[in-house]
Amino acid sequence: MADLFARGDKPEYLFWVGCAGAFDDRYRKVVRAFTKILTYLDISYAVLGKEETCTGDPARRAGNEMLYQMQALQVIEIFKMYEVKKIITICPHCFNIFKNEYPDLGGNYEVINYLQFLNSQIEQGKLKIDQTSLENISVTYHDPCYLGRSNDIYNEPRAILSKLTVNYVEMERNRSFALCCGAGGAQMFKEAEKGDKEIFIERTEDALKTEAAVIATACPFCMTMMTDGLKYKNREEEVRNLDIAELIAQSLKI
Repeated sequence: MADLFARGDKPEYLFWVGCAGAFDDRYRKVVRAFTKILTYLDISYAVLGKEETCTGDPARRAGNEMLYQMQALQVIEIFKMYEVKKIITICPHCFNIFKNEYPDLGGNYEVINYLQFLNSQIEQGKLKIDQTSLENISVTYHDPCYLGRSNDIYNEPRAILSKLTVNYVEMERNRSFALCCGAGGAQMFKEAEKGDKEIFIERTEDALKTEAAVIATACPFCMTMMTDGLKYKNREEEVRNLDIAELIAQSLKI
C-alpha cells in the first residue's frame, strides 16, 4: 500500500492478510492461493505489509478491552492514512470485527469476506470453474462460527463447492446447527478445560462420518483444529483439509 501511494496509485481493495496468513506456515499457503486468484482476475488490490498489525479481536474475546481498543484505533488510523474504503478478509474473525465492531470506534468500511468475493466473481462469469476439476472427489464443508452464525454466510461457500465438485456432502450438523471447531473466542490460545472430549475431536468425527475425501474450511482457526483432529484420528493420509481458495486455485491450475 505504501509503495502504491508513493507512486500516486490507489488500489480498489485492501487485502487484509491477518495474523495467521502472516505467521502460520500452513495458512500462508491459503493466502498465496487467494492472491494468485486475485492476480488471475486482475483485481486492483494492495496489502499493508509490515504496517499490518492485529485487529485486536483475540484481546477483546479474552476480556482485555483496553488492548483491543488500542489495537483497533491504531488500525483505524492506518486505514485513514491510506483512505481505505473496501477491505477483503480471509479470516472470519477479522471480517466480523471490521464489519460489526469497528464502526463503534469510527471505523466504517465495506468489508467483504473472500468467499463472498469469489462467489460474486463466479456469478458474474469472471471466474470460470470446471465442475470436474476435483475428479469427482467427495467434499464436505465445516461452517466457521464467525461466518455462519455471526454473519449468516452459509450459501456462498456451498455455491462455490457445488461448482467445484459433483460429490458435495453435508455433515449432519451444518449451517446454524454446525458445531464450533473449538478455537473461537480466543480458546485457540488457552489450555483445554476439563471434560470427556475436546470439541475439535467431536467436530472431526462429524466430518469423518460423511466419508468425504476433503474437508473444506474457510478459517485459519478451523483449519488448525480440523487438521489436528485428523492427526489425532490418524486419518491425515486419507482425508485432506483444504481451504476453499486452495480448491479454486487447484481447479484453475494456478
